[in-house]
Amino acid sequence: MSSAMPPSLSSPASGSLPGPEEAPERPAARGTEPARPASLADGLYQAILTGIANGTYGPDTRLPSEHDLAGRFRVSRPVVRAALDRLRREGAIVSRQGAGSFVRARPARPALGFAPVESIADIQRCYEFRLTLEPEAAFHAALRRDAEALGRIAAALDRLTVATRQEQHRADADFAFHHAIAAASNNHYYGACLEALQSHIAVGMTIHGLALQGPRSGLRGVLEEHRGIFAAIEGGDGAGARSRMAAHIARSRDRLFEGRLLDLSLGRPADSGAAAPRA
Repeated sequence: MSSAMPPSLSSPASGSLPGPEEAPERPAARGTEPARPASLADGLYQAILTGIANGTYGPDTRLPSEHDLAGRFRVSRPVVRAALDRLRREGAIVSRQGAGSFVRARPARPALGFAPVESIADIQRCYEFRLTLEPEAAFHAALRRDAEALGRIAAALDRLTVATRQEQHRADADFAFHHAIAAASNNHYYGACLEALQSHIAVGMTIHGLALQGPRSGLRGVLEEHRGIFAAIEGGDGAGARSRMAAHIARSRDRLFEGRLLDLSLGRPADSGAAAPRA
């Protein structure tokens, strides 16, 4: 069996199980391309698993028939059976005689969560954590995004643009922009992490937005940072998207703290040594 992947299996969409007609045209990415699945069965397995993970196929949802999957992804029935067999072995789906394959219902689990923001140090820690998370999400988004994902990012950017023209900052649109990029990475762990951090990120974004307003408004400069990130993702420039996202988050943190960060070393008072963020 050839290891070359057809277009329908090489770029699964983040929001739905893709078909051949949905495979996006992607500009040539700079640097190393993401590794392709080792076989057609592995590719189909990954596509279905992505659909299960992102909620396209919820618990107890019936999957398309073997015939439909084979036609949609242009693979043979044995390839479909191999992918479904792997999903069954791993407990992702179950077979019901005469009815087909269904997504296994999973027991409810407590939602991922973090302790609430209680101090200036917590705001700094949130920025620190975002710097380890969002640049990589932007890198993958540049290599994996499709037209729909780009549309979601652009829509959030449009809302930021309108707010900037009105000399306002919209924390909701700002977060939507960052979350849309995480979703475009086609890795649900990035999106889930941002969702769990939404209220924490909003604290920093809101205070940062207030600090940008006034007679020497920095809103337009921040908008240009967002536009640069979008341009890199739209152009398939993974390295550029990563560096622009890292620079944007670091600059936002430094604007907020006026370049004076707390010393978070263990054994030191958490909130000593730096001025409070401007409001």
